[in-house]
Amino acid sequence: MPNKRILVLGGTSDANVLAKELLKAGFDAVTSFAGVTENPVLPEGEIRVGGFGGEDGLYDYLKAEGYAAVADATHPFAAQISRHGFNAAERAGIPYLRLERAAWTPLPADNWISVQNTEAAVAVLPNASRIMLTIGRKEISAFLTRDDLSGVARMIEKPAIELPSNWVLVLARPPFSVEAERELLAFQKITHLVTKNAGGKLTVAKLMAARAQRIPVVMIERPQKPSAPAFGSASALVAALA
Repeated sequence: MPNKRILVLGGTSDANVLAKELLKAGFDAVTSFAGVTENPVLPEGEIRVGGFGGEDGLYDYLKAEGYAAVADATHPFAAQISRHGFNAAERAGIPYLRLERAAWTPLPADNWISVQNTEAAVAVLPNASRIMLTIGRKEISAFLTRDDLSGVARMIEKPAIELPSNWVLVLARPPFSVEAERELLAFQKITHLVTKNAGGKLTVAKLMAARAQRIPVVMIERPQKPSAPAFGSASALVAALA
């Protein structure tokens, strides 16, 4: 590939690893951030911050900057930017590849309740549940509409809304240990864990802790993303580009 300029759709730890691997392999990696996180962990190489203005804006950017490929390493739940990336790359006539960490799967000792979206997660919780909520800061308001729910909302940055007095806000960045997760679940008297099927090792400890303490897990499953070449590791994606 004579042109080695690669646009990495980032904002995740996976994207940072990918940017590093691309640079090491001799590619010119540019990692794009939406700019919604105040203190992101930055990758190596060139960085672009801000939105593109939808699919058309991304297409115009790809053409103007002369990219050879789009490497999508966004969060498994960032379905919109993945669709835009796929469609814009197809219109620009360049490859679109996705770095996609494996989803979590339940073990025999797990008690998972799989749901398709946040609204379904809210609806399935029994009355007066005390939950540990780890879905990020953007969608927590749906849980606050139920006065009978309480618990812990953990995220990296503060939400835009204030939590009611029966909720505890925990600001923390993974990874977390299994022992720390077990202590948190026990101390807060958690009855249900609510999370998204993000996959990966950084936050899997909460599932292990819930399993050990026989706490049901309401698991929000991943949205569908465009059908495209997907790779489970940064090295595999880089090898495919090379």
